[in-house]
This record gives sequence, structure tokens and C-alpha cells, in this order.
Amino acid sequence: MNETARAADSRQSSASSALGAGADEPVIALDLPRAPLSPAMEAYFKKCDEKIGFVPNVLEAYAFDMAKLEAFVPMYNDLMLAPSGLSKLEREMIAVAVSSQNHCYYCLVAHGAAVRALSQSPELGEQMVFNYRAADLDARQRAMLDFAVKLTLTPWAIEEEDRAELRAAGFSERDIWDIAAVAAFFNMSNRIASATDMRPNREYHAEAR
Repeated sequence: MNETARAADSRQSSASSALGAGADEPVIALDLPRAPLSPAMEAYFKKCDEKIGFVPNVLEAYAFDMAKLEAFVPMYNDLMLAPSGLSKLEREMIAVAVSSQNHCYYCLVAHGAAVRALSQSPELGEQMVFNYRAADLDARQRAMLDFAVKLTLTPWAIEEEDRAELRAAGFSERDIWDIAAVAAFFNMSNRIASATDMRPNREYHAEAR
């Protein structure tokens, strides 16, 4: 390699390093400093750090107001982690299918990583992010995601026929509620993330590849 090529390569490497160091910072585009954490939220942030090695940026984004943070955390945990007829993977699949329709950078990165990890399939994670219809889904999963996407794009068009299709796919009445609740939650979260230019933790990009 000649000196000119070495210099160009060095400049490119330095630029890449600088981009990596500063990419996806700050967490949101609004100047909202973190409020003092309540004891419950301080314990929760510590638990996140111990369990996954970092505090998800969505929590940092909400941490300017303890009332909002303390409302968001239990709602999220109830929808995504509590007992349900939907598996954790299915709930993450809904999150990604909805976020794909809304082109939500934060949620596609964070929940795409969750789909990869829970399914142990990097391919499924990528398919879900780009177009869930490209994935090898069973009839149950396809019906679930078709409903979630219709609820995202044309919620006024949901009719009894749509609920009947979910029942035919094996979902209970409670399951239908849970599908709708997860889809609705991520439509809200997508819009907050887009409005504030919320940036995902860089750790998500490399997870379960």
C-alpha cells in the first residue's frame, strides 16, 4: 500500500471511529435532563444494568419525569413480560411488525434484537424488520401479525371478520385483547420515538447476530 492509500485508509478509519463514538447520541433530540430517580426506578435501572449490561435508552428518555417513567415501566412489563397466551417472542414479533410499518428506528433496532435472541434466528429478526411476509411463519403467527398491521394502518377498518380470523387461528378472547394492546402500545411508542428522534443503545446492533 502506498503512502497516499495509507493516509486515505487512516482517515477513513478515524472517521469510522469518530462516527462509532458519537453515533446515536444524545438519546433524544429534546433537552430534558434526567430527574432524580425515585427509589423504585433507581432499583429498576440497576436491575437492567445487572441483567442486560445497560439501561435501555427508552427508559433514559422517560427519566425526565418520574410520573411518566413510573407509568411506562409497569405498562411495558405487563404487556411484554407478564403471563399471556402470547409467547414473549410473539409479542416481540408484533412490536417489530408494527414498528416496521411506522419506520421506527429505535424500536426496530431494539425489538429486532429481541426477536433474534428469543428465536435464536438472525434471519427471522431481519425478515421481521423489513417485511414480516417474507418470513416463514405459521398460520397462527401470520394471522396475528396481519391483524396487528391492519390495526396499525387502518384501525377504523377492523371488523368482526378480523376477530373471527384470529379465533379460527386458535387465539382466545384474551389473546385478541393482548394482540391489540401490544400493537397499540407500540404505535404509541413509535410516535414518541419518532417525535423525539430517540436513538437505540449501540449494544442492540450486535446482539444475537
